[in-house]
Amino acid sequence: MNEEIDTRRHMPLGLARRGYRGVIQHLNTTDVGSALSGLELESRLLELGFVEGAKVEILHEGIVGRDPIAVRVDNVTIAVRRREAMAIIVSDLTGL
Repeated sequence: MNEEIDTRRHMPLGLARRGYRGVIQHLNTTDVGSALSGLELESRLLELGFVEGAKVEILHEGIVGRDPIAVRVDNVTIAVRRREAMAIIVSDLTGL
C-alpha cells in the first residue's frame, strides 16, 4: 500500500489573504456563522465550484473589513463573503 500523508497546513479559506494560492481539501459548514443552514451553504458552495481538489487563488479583497473576497476557482472568478469562505478548508499549493 502506497498511501501518501498530506503534511501541508490546512486552514479555512476565509483566513487567507490576497495572493493566497491553495487547493480545496473539503468543506466544513459547522459553526461558520452563516445565515444559511449548513446543508444549504454546502450545496451552494458546491454549485459554485468549491469542490475537493479545485485550485483556488484570492484575487481581491473588499475595502471594508477585507470582505467580500474575489476567488478564482480553477478558471472561474467568484465573489464570496469571508464568513462563508470559512467553510472551505484549503491547503497550500507548495509541495504539489
